[in-house]
Amino acid sequence: IPSRATWTGGFKAVGKTADTAMQVFEAVKQLEAAGAIGAEIEVVPVEVARAISERTSLIMLSMGAGTGCDAQYLFAEDILGANRGHMPRHSKVYRNFAAEYDRLQQERIAAFSEYVADVNSGAYPEDRHIVHMDPDELTLFMKKVEAKP
Repeated sequence: IPSRATWTGGFKAVGKTADTAMQVFEAVKQLEAAGAIGAEIEVVPVEVARAISERTSLIMLSMGAGTGCDAQYLFAEDILGANRGHMPRHSKVYRNFAAEYDRLQQERIAAFSEYVADVNSGAYPEDRHIVHMDPDELTLFMKKVEAKP
């Protein structure tokens, strides 16, 4: 039961009232009746997630719904800190990949700038970067090319 940001007008918890909690419960029961083996409950009050998990045969995955489900998960982007901007309250950042991506982008820009400068100045390619033809083979090739109209 992923967040319903488009239904609720933004990133908000669902199931905070008895009526909306029942909507989540009914959605889980519909999935169960349809033959699903599991469902995700995202940003649902911990008490609601636990009560639903105890009353379904589905494997329940919690994302920001507490420990009452069968398993916890977060997106790798959240764990790695790869996102910028809005950070969901249930996410936990373990590393700062966004800063590393910024550093790598600066390295990319520097590398390509150096390459362009080397091409423009003639520093690239050097002799070690190219292949030469055997002089006798080159002579034969040139005779054949020059013989063509």
